[in-house]
Amino acid sequence: MAVNWDEIRTEYETTDITLVELGDKHGIKYPTIKSRKQRQAWEKGASIVVKDASAPNKDASNRSRVGPPQGNQNAKGHGAPKGNKNALGNSGGGAPIRNNNAVTHGFFRKFFPEETLTIMEQLETRSPLDMLWDNIVIQYTAIIRAQQVMFVTDKEEMIKEIKKRKFEVVDTSTKEQSSFEAVMTEEEYEFQFSWDRHATFLNAQSRAMATLQSLIKQYEDMCNKGLVTEEQRLRVEKLKAEVKALETGKDEGVQIVDDIEDEDE
Repeated sequence: MAVNWDEIRTEYETTDITLVELGDKHGIKYPTIKSRKQRQAWEKGASIVVKDASAPNKDASNRSRVGPPQGNQNAKGHGAPKGNKNALGNSGGGAPIRNNNAVTHGFFRKFFPEETLTIMEQLETRSPLDMLWDNIVIQYTAIIRAQQVMFVTDKEEMIKEIKKRKFEVVDTSTKEQSSFEAVMTEEEYEFQFSWDRHATFLNAQSRAMATLQSLIKQYEDMCNKGLVTEEQRLRVEKLKAEVKALETGKDEGVQIVDDIEDEDE
């Protein structure tokens, strides 16, 4: 069932109901209805003001209006062509009921689930620079996480995993009852040696680091164009130092300054 956002907005603006109560009433998640309120600038009492403003002006209705001179033909020939069907089925000249003309993601709303639309609406507040920084953080996090997952203790380490098992059905029936049992007849193992795992990890890390450095370069280019704040510029400089330390295995160029005074002083 389609959500009637016009009705929900009117209810919010003309009553004392809160966004949380409104979401519970209509089965809409709070982030979705909050995003809608912010984008369309819902305000308490706004619908009442609009309704009053739309009332006819009595003073203006009593004024005599002067029409065109008798026999005036300025509008002659400017009507719709004979047989024109532009307004066919458009009673009152308005848009169809429950149309999505005013919805930013009207096209997507027809096909995407509500959870996906909620994410899209929240992303509207994210700038391209913010999205790029998010990608940098996600990529860097994955690289750090891989250090633990792919860690090799020593060259003697070996991982043995079952790759395949083969079973055969054996008749285990007795005189009293018929039965069958699956009996394993073959096992195939896969061995992962330390040098093989380490080489795989190095190759994967090299590709991941190249992607991270490319993202950082894009971020720096945007910094050079003056599209960032000083805080954003400094955080990418800090990240570059950490990446360099990760590549070399040393903390060269990275200094931690403790400027917090002791309580005893």
